[in-house]
Amino acid sequence: MDFRNVIKCFVAVVLLIGCRNAMKLTGRDRQIHALNFSEDILDFRITPKDSTDKSGLMFSDQGAWFGYGLSDSTEFLGDFSGPFLLTQQNGIWSSKSLASIRIVIGGRPVYFKKENIIEQKSYSSHLEQTFRADGVILKSTLIYLNGHTALIKYAFTNKEEFIKQLTYNWTNDPLLTNSLNLVSKGNNLTISSSKSNALGIITFPKPTVVSTSDKGYTTASQELELNPGQTKEIVVAQTFIFPEYSWEEEKKSIENQNFDSIFNARLQEKDSQLKALIENKKPQFKENKYSVVLAKAHLTLQNNWRIAAGQLKHQGLFPSYHYEWFHGFWSWDSWKHAAGLSRFAPDLAKDQVRAMFDYQTDDGFVLDCIYRDTTIENHNYRDTKPPLAAWAVAEIIKRDKDYVFLEEIYPKLIRYHNWWYAKRDHDKDGLCEYGSTDGTVLAAKWESGMDNAIRFDFSEILKNSHGAYSLNQESVDLNSYLYAEKLYLAQLGEILGKNEEAYELMSGASKLKSMIQDQFYDKEDGWFYDTSIDGSHFIKGAGSEGWTALWAEAASVEQAEAVKDKMMDEQKFFTKVPFQTMSKDHPKFDPLNGYWRGPNWLDQAYFGIKGLRNYEYDTEADKATLQIMDGATGLLEKGKSIRENYHPITGEGREAQNFSWSAAHIILMLTED
Repeated sequence: MDFRNVIKCFVAVVLLIGCRNAMKLTGRDRQIHALNFSEDILDFRITPKDSTDKSGLMFSDQGAWFGYGLSDSTEFLGDFSGPFLLTQQNGIWSSKSLASIRIVIGGRPVYFKKENIIEQKSYSSHLEQTFRADGVILKSTLIYLNGHTALIKYAFTNKEEFIKQLTYNWTNDPLLTNSLNLVSKGNNLTISSSKSNALGIITFPKPTVVSTSDKGYTTASQELELNPGQTKEIVVAQTFIFPEYSWEEEKKSIENQNFDSIFNARLQEKDSQLKALIENKKPQFKENKYSVVLAKAHLTLQNNWRIAAGQLKHQGLFPSYHYEWFHGFWSWDSWKHAAGLSRFAPDLAKDQVRAMFDYQTDDGFVLDCIYRDTTIENHNYRDTKPPLAAWAVAEIIKRDKDYVFLEEIYPKLIRYHNWWYAKRDHDKDGLCEYGSTDGTVLAAKWESGMDNAIRFDFSEILKNSHGAYSLNQESVDLNSYLYAEKLYLAQLGEILGKNEEAYELMSGASKLKSMIQDQFYDKEDGWFYDTSIDGSHFIKGAGSEGWTALWAEAASVEQAEAVKDKMMDEQKFFTKVPFQTMSKDHPKFDPLNGYWRGPNWLDQAYFGIKGLRNYEYDTEADKATLQIMDGATGLLEKGKSIRENYHPITGEGREAQNFSWSAAHIILMLTED
């Protein structure tokens, strides 16, 4: 039975038991399963040329630290590509295919090549590929049992009118790294690494016998007889597990697994998540193409999901598995990921928040980034990131109502909020500055999240106290975030009955709002800028920080209108991919070489769009959202990955592929608050 028939049967069963897993989509006359929007939404076809080949994407699920591709080679196609191991170094391919199936029919070896491919498909739930040779169909389906183990089912079908005798076995394509060591025992192949403490085990069906050699391994051949039209199935498990988890317990899970039950669970899980997003689309984005891009955003986040391991004590998301130095959790990224995840995976969103607060210091500081393995890269204590944690938690609580989680996290949020005023307010005037713990200007720029923005070109560092330094400028975005955080903390505090604390936060927010409007807004330009630390002059150069006061609802109505006019100006911010990080007419505008000097980062674009909506400029917000979706190259296309940022004039995707916060903010742009 092919996937489409499986889906139809699955939908029928679910409908009969009263679940609403099928939905009527505008513009279509038939019932559509939400999972179908993920079909081939990303292109996972790759046969890696070497261990660090990043020419393609990899599929993973359940927070696993390993992933796979679909075969894409003119040579022998034996199985799924990989696995790609995030368990060691900064991600490497173990092999073109670590478990490659070999088949002999009627005494003749079968070589599956491109011309033998009937179909290759990917969904957010699984990968599948179907080959035909010598009258036999081989359909391989890959799903994840959990964050440690992937299951591959091989279904052999005889399409001819006479009995087929065949034999099959597995072997490896040559290893692409010398760090792996293979040892066999019974029907298991154990994979150890000199670069990681994770253990790999491939569990072949009994009574398969595995033998290793200098070149790798091979399994003894098994015989299979197929009557005309008959299908027989075999399941292999591939496990990569860290020592803090029990292999013995995982082994029991594998022995007790039922592939079809797990497959149906994955279909239901992914369909439910996608349905939560698609049914929550803003009505102005009702077209199916926006359901497709939501499916792409969903799968992007899924592929970057990692369970707790090593020094990462809770599960969370990488910014991008595809870029070698993004294999950790960043605080700013984490808050944004959590806000997007709150729309369909609240438990993961909560753990993403927890992961960063696991490393909160006694004074309330939350470090910049953390990693599983600090022998590869150290945690960064040199700076933190902009304070958006309370916003993320408020987004979670709005949908999940988990007040136990709120009780747990609220005191940590308060300590983090208070830390800013204790360690980043140099002149104690109630307005904070970005800074660093090590006294460097570089780390202070990092703390803004906008590393090389032009507003920091001439910044200097000031010492506040031991281990606490500030830039000699007060930033409008930082103080707007802090204003919003006071409001969110007050809201969360009221839920917990902390009325006095909530009142104090609201009172502080009122004062801060007046200060933001008075100090950072330039009436002549109609824009918000950073200022010198004494507030005597503006640090000119219009950037995306100028609309954060609208996002936080800290601007006056008149100020918001002036900012809106500049945002919608085609010579400034309303480009092909609008609301980029700095004005198009500035002499330092350089999207190709500028990182934060011109590219469009979708988080900043979202803050601009949300800012417009806060002041009831919904027509402008819709126009900008539509232009971003249409203008960003590949965003609405199947196959192309979501990028770290985009060229605002050409629409070209830039920097890392499969980027999480871009995906999270696409979800925030298109779905209801």
